[in-house]
Amino acid sequence: MRPWATVPVLLALLPAAACTTGPSLENRGEVTGPPGDSKHLTIGSAGFTESDLLARMYALLLDRAGYSTKIISVTNREIYEPALESGQIDVVPEYAATFADWLNAKQNGADAAPAGSPDLAATMKALRALAAPRGLTVLDPGRAVDQNAFAVAAPYAAEHHLQTLSELGRSGLSVRLAAGDECVRRPYCAPGLKKTYGIRIVAVDPKGVGTTQAKQAVRNGQDQMVLTTTTDATLDDFGLVLLADDKHLQNADHIVPVVNRSRAGSEGVRKALGRLNTVLTTADLARLNEQVDTWRRLPEDVARNYLESERLVPRG
Repeated sequence: MRPWATVPVLLALLPAAACTTGPSLENRGEVTGPPGDSKHLTIGSAGFTESDLLARMYALLLDRAGYSTKIISVTNREIYEPALESGQIDVVPEYAATFADWLNAKQNGADAAPAGSPDLAATMKALRALAAPRGLTVLDPGRAVDQNAFAVAAPYAAEHHLQTLSELGRSGLSVRLAAGDECVRRPYCAPGLKKTYGIRIVAVDPKGVGTTQAKQAVRNGQDQMVLTTTTDATLDDFGLVLLADDKHLQNADHIVPVVNRSRAGSEGVRKALGRLNTVLTTADLARLNEQVDTWRRLPEDVARNYLESERLVPRG
């Protein structure tokens, strides 16, 4: 078993690479035949810290189970998803509701009704139904969730006794929300906050999702709340705290491994990656992100140290 390696890939070149090891299922029927068990697996990373950490943990777990692995970084889902179908990539970490909606739009058009929802079971059912005809198997979701979240300044939360979005809605406070400009129309953002929680969103400040500029605007009081994610590792640096999504406005974006069925659909792969599900939490993932993004530690070291600390791989 050779050590895994990170292989940078030019996005424009990946679709042109010849590959006959797995079926490309665009415009083809349902896949038949037994799940494959290639011992040489390529793991895809979407190129940001969290995806890179998950890909490295997948590689280490698969190495431990007797597979030979390498990692490819492909920053565009429009590129790596077809590569996953074709077998150029065998495994990727994904987000259940987001990937369900992406596959749904690809199959049924951009105006299709959403496939993802706050209900994890319903989301997984929809996702697996969309993935299977493309030769993809969606493994079981883990405990870790990276979904949209909303944060306020800690002093602001303390002053107004806020721990949940419901409490913010009941407070009647006027809220300027730092977020992406699409927030004004996205159902999970300003419209959802108004409808589900009764929050008085008086303006959306288009500073981006979880950007430094957006967080600074909340810290200095220019805005009252920022759209970020549940695994944001830098909230403490800005003196911000998350308000709980107690009415479940956000979709179930649990971490799920997605595999090419003809190459990595075996029980061996499922068991190896399933070991991570028993330990990795949302808080764990946020701390791992922080070690890379704030402490500037190497992702490969952070991934290995975490798995060693949880006794999922041997020390060494």
